[in-house]
Amino acid sequence: MGRPSRALLSREIIAAAALDLVDRDGPGALTMRALADRLGVKAASLYNHVAGKDELLDALAELVNAEIDLTPLDDPDRRAGLAAYARGYRAVFLRHPHTIALLARRRVEAGRQLLTYDALLAALVRAGLDPADAAETAAALDYLVLGSALETFTAGFARDAADYRPGYPALADALEASAARGPGLDDRGFELALRLLLARV
Repeated sequence: MGRPSRALLSREIIAAAALDLVDRDGPGALTMRALADRLGVKAASLYNHVAGKDELLDALAELVNAEIDLTPLDDPDRRAGLAAYARGYRAVFLRHPHTIALLARRRVEAGRQLLTYDALLAALVRAGLDPADAAETAAALDYLVLGSALETFTAGFARDAADYRPGYPALADALEASAARGPGLDDRGFELALRLLLARV
């Protein structure tokens, strides 16, 4: 008997295909049938590896969170390490923004997710926060990172700044002044919020 022409299915292969599908077509495209079509198998074959949509999303969360680099959390310069971690965390979800809608309001069950939160909270406690303050800071960091990855401030203002001036002069002034600093308002806004957040650490 010859070798199979494609790799056998596994939880990891299914999760990777799900991530590709979501990245390409958005969160609404992720169905077991669409995933099976992408993999060239019958939908029933998927259930030998993931029990259903919930388990599939856990596998997807595991895969995405595995991209987050935790090593900056061990930096002896705690604030610099936390800032580097936050930037890396944001970069992951800027690469996979469609996953936010699928993962942000779900329970945290994937092992890599739990490891990530545990490492972050341990780093915040080492930086001098008590556990309750560490939890609030971790929550605030989540809001900042995921919100900034999901929303772009600048894309909301598609017109030239001067077009806003008759009715919204403060908005026009702000957009013009920001443009004079060069591109990257979204990144500068994230960095400002991150500095303010880490000032308590």
